[in-house]
Amino acid sequence: MSNPIRITMGGYGPPSTTCSRGMKVMGDTIAEQFGRDVAVHYVWNVMDLGYKGADLLWMAEDGVLSLSYQSTSYLADRVPELDFADLPFLFDDVAQARAAMDGALGAWMTQKIEERIPGYRVLGYFENGYRHISNRLRPVCTLADLKNMKVRLMPGEIHRRSFELMGAVSCPLDLKPGLEAVVSGAVDAQENPFANTVDYGAHTVHRYHTRTAHCYLSRGIYMNRAQFDRWPKELQEGMRAAARKAVLAQRALTVEEEKAARKAIEAAGGEIVELTPEARHAFVQAVKPLHDEARQRFGDEVFALIPRT
Repeated sequence: MSNPIRITMGGYGPPSTTCSRGMKVMGDTIAEQFGRDVAVHYVWNVMDLGYKGADLLWMAEDGVLSLSYQSTSYLADRVPELDFADLPFLFDDVAQARAAMDGALGAWMTQKIEERIPGYRVLGYFENGYRHISNRLRPVCTLADLKNMKVRLMPGEIHRRSFELMGAVSCPLDLKPGLEAVVSGAVDAQENPFANTVDYGAHTVHRYHTRTAHCYLSRGIYMNRAQFDRWPKELQEGMRAAARKAVLAQRALTVEEEKAARKAIEAAGGEIVELTPEARHAFVQAVKPLHDEARQRFGDEVFALIPRT
């Protein structure tokens, strides 16, 4: 390699977030292995530059960025198979979810993304984690407590229908306008992992937090295919290995971050509700039509990609 290969990684959070730190693991690993043959740069938060969080997708696809990450939900309009990963209560626990994403389900999702979006190489999946509900109105202890509550959701048809089946009013919004709606009170509630709830400051305006664990999401790591395919084979292999190292590191960070976020919520005066088994069962039953439709749409073989625990 005569001239350094420029690698620009972009995200939508400050350097302290787990995904930013995961990107740094990737960059540091590549820089250490290839030295002056590469030049790694970071754009930690594209929203600071006037972009939307969703813009990361076209920025990586078009080569403005070499690499970005974003929740797979944001691609479901172009890759319909990703609706499957958005199903509520799809996994029993984090261990099963991680095994699925590391195994056959993750491989299937990668295949579908790369088939339908020729601009990407998918290098792996960061963990967005289990999502919970926070709100400013009342404790959500049962399904009935959610009725008619306006909930900010990330864009995605399955997310919208999930909350409508649970009796809420769905308000799909991209991150920045969604946060503005949460802070202003234009919406009553939002759903996110605890860490995101704290990072976005929602815990300062929402007193009530319910650990629903209603959805486990992943953030794909999307590499510009044209750039990647031009690289020497050893750099391609090095980047894939660096991405795997970054995913494992980011997962470990999310565990600690969730613990710290829960303490921050409680320190701010927040109340955290744990659903009873009966209440959780009611939530699961409410969204069962989505699972029934998914079996007809994708077939039992896709459900079989989830490992048994």
